Amino acid sequence: MSGFSTTLPSGAGEAGKEYTRLLAETAAWNTAYHRDDAPLVDDAVYDAAVRRIAALEEAFPALAVDDSPTATAGGPVAEGFTKIRHARPMLSLGNAFTEDDVRRFDAGLKRILGLSADYDIPYVAEPKIDGLSLSLRYEHGVLVSAATRGDHEVGEDVTANVLTISDVPQRLWEPFPDVAEIRGEAYMSKADFAALNARQAAAGRKPFANPRNAAAGSLRQLDSRLTAERPLRFFAYALGEISDGTAPSQGELLGKLLEWGFKVAGEARLCDGVGELLQHFAWVGANRSSLPYDLDGVVYKVDDLEWQRRLGFVSRAPRWAIAHKFPAEQALTRVRAITVQVGRSGVLTPVAELEPVGVGGVIVSRATLHNADHIASRDIRVGDLVAVQRAGDVIPQVVRVSGEHRPAGTVPFAFPAVCPACGSAAHRDPGGAFTRCSGGIACPAQAAEQIKHVASRDVFDIPNLGETAVDELFALGLLQTPADIFRLRGHADVIGAMEGWGKRSVQVLLAGIEARREMDLSRCITSLGIREVGRTLGQLLAAHYVTADAWFAAMQAVGVGDAAAMEDLDSIDTVGPVIVGEVREWFSNPRNVAVAADLLGEIRVRDHVKPVTSGSPVEGKRVVFTGTLERMDRKEAESHAQGLGAKVSGSVSRKTDILVHGPGAGGKLATAGAIRDGGCPLRILTEDEWWALLESGLEADEDVVPKPTVVSP
Repeated sequence: MSGFSTTLPSGAGEAGKEYTRLLAETAAWNTAYHRDDAPLVDDAVYDAAVRRIAALEEAFPALAVDDSPTATAGGPVAEGFTKIRHARPMLSLGNAFTEDDVRRFDAGLKRILGLSADYDIPYVAEPKIDGLSLSLRYEHGVLVSAATRGDHEVGEDVTANVLTISDVPQRLWEPFPDVAEIRGEAYMSKADFAALNARQAAAGRKPFANPRNAAAGSLRQLDSRLTAERPLRFFAYALGEISDGTAPSQGELLGKLLEWGFKVAGEARLCDGVGELLQHFAWVGANRSSLPYDLDGVVYKVDDLEWQRRLGFVSRAPRWAIAHKFPAEQALTRVRAITVQVGRSGVLTPVAELEPVGVGGVIVSRATLHNADHIASRDIRVGDLVAVQRAGDVIPQVVRVSGEHRPAGTVPFAFPAVCPACGSAAHRDPGGAFTRCSGGIACPAQAAEQIKHVASRDVFDIPNLGETAVDELFALGLLQTPADIFRLRGHADVIGAMEGWGKRSVQVLLAGIEARREMDLSRCITSLGIREVGRTLGQLLAAHYVTADAWFAAMQAVGVGDAAAMEDLDSIDTVGPVIVGEVREWFSNPRNVAVAADLLGEIRVRDHVKPVTSGSPVEGKRVVFTGTLERMDRKEAESHAQGLGAKVSGSVSRKTDILVHGPGAGGKLATAGAIRDGGCPLRILTEDEWWALLESGLEADEDVVPKPTVVSP
């Protein structure tokens, strides 16, 4: 059912290819689920991929990497929020899919604790609510911060939004410890979710896919007033950091959470041994449709907190807890058609258009077919009778074909070779699972996402032009290509009339745009969003072609297959056949060429000045920039330092030679001061002192400027 082979490869080479592909796929799925709240696959597919990765790592230990999904939890932290480091990591749970899995889990704990095989370990069974995990920090009883799971070490600061949730007490009921981190789940009830979607439809907005996405999207609003309009709820179930011991058992901890003013799931039960766990699991499964919230399983936790401490953790999960997942519900229906959608990143996703059928209390008329391999491996055809499931109660999918009921005359599905949204060529990455449109920013399905890339910190870095603003301006037709950014000054009145925009915010936006009307060639190249051409390669291309005219002419020649131009591009350090192919494909599209020409007509591109690093005072030095810089923004300062032969880093360590700081510098400045005070020859310079050093021509370790005083943030 998972689509993954149960047979291990015979050699490490074959295993390595499969392992690399699975790592890339699960990383993309993790980002979509945890950061973007837009899952690409359902839980069953993701869990099967992780189990396959674990099997490969066990059979071929040399393959294992630190960021494997078997060793990590969560996903990347979203942009737009400040970050909070968890005092204790927010880890994920291991999964059980069968009764035998649960029995093996129980037997393993008994071996570690030295208990007899017939001993019934007391557990607490809690519903696994499908929401967004949060960590709430209270100091002296007052809520001081709230963070998402993030990458399990660092989460997003959503304090302002969490303060709008009525289930979250802003002050704990006494008595309480001096410090308490409360872990739990923000969610939306089924009734509230239905009412929210009704309001979305009445307002002409896109409905949310499921309560989990609605809850996560609500918490990630940059404007907490929007969060306050959403009916969010919260269940508490665990502790992070705690200054005092509070309870000897998980069951009594839930009672303590109630005493402090939180709500806990009413379906939590104390169970003695595996038998009672499985009985409770069956009861919850039979009654889940009548429960007021969505859940995808039951979590089993060892009740004794001292035993929990003794059992400890494995790489990404507590050893003393496991999530028992519900099996996916299935129904039979007929495939009416197979259509192909184009995602915001250009991925072509086939979708089965179905005769409507009820699955798990929901009418399903469409189901994802994932990719070309999923269709081919099951030989799914238009007209087939198929089994559809809602694994994890999220995304419907076709899991098998009832071949004996196949109508005569059906033909295998031919995956399109061109993008259905724009007609550009579609290609599959070598060794990859997905087919992508090559149209890039010229493809209407990708245009909004590409504009977000252009406005991001690593490219144009324009204040007030974040993802929400881009979506709004794109919907109004004001932003379709990068050049449109520089035409927004003609729409100041329209922008000022939009919800959440005032005169000052429009002024900041337009001033930021004008500041980017003149830019480096490397930034211009990066802005086009050509696959494989990021910031570093953009700098290399700028250094090679020097002027915008020379670069643009060369790229057009590559686009028409000019052998000399392609050979010249291939000669650049780190450029190879793959990158040459991506550049050629992008510039072979006339609409992309028009987009690039349009941008060049709106901006002034500075010629690349090849640096002379010989005799540079910072050649070979490790440099870190922090705070707000005035002469140029941080990205430009880093690029300039690299041009002088410096090694630019984003973090401070004992290997750092120079820290350059501006107003607003925080943790990096304090860390640098502590390292220097510890005897390391690390220099801490203001921006003016940095420029004085560069202009002096002296060695970086000479005292051309007085040593500054470090002020704690």
